[in-house]
Amino acid sequence: MEINFYFLLFSLFFPRLIMLVFIFLYPQLYPANTLPNWADIILGLFFPRLLILIYIYQNMGYENIWFVAHLIAAVLAYLGGSRETVRRRRRRREV
Repeated sequence: MEINFYFLLFSLFFPRLIMLVFIFLYPQLYPANTLPNWADIILGLFFPRLLILIYIYQNMGYENIWFVAHLIAAVLAYLGGSRETVRRRRRRREV
């Protein structure tokens, strides 16, 4: 089963919001998964990008451009962003 294109695209930028929109407004398009409900809730609250990676892996496999794009977004998000973010943080501390 393929995951909805709009789910994949918009979840790159707003993962938590898109999961809520799809689960409440478009439940038939929400990605199928084998995780228990408690894991969906916990990961959705604290690690939404990881949950989306699990959905992509289970439905489309890891040899997919969407998996790579979401993996890169997750690494950037969890490690503090880009060089510009680091520069802004340094400038804020100096002021």
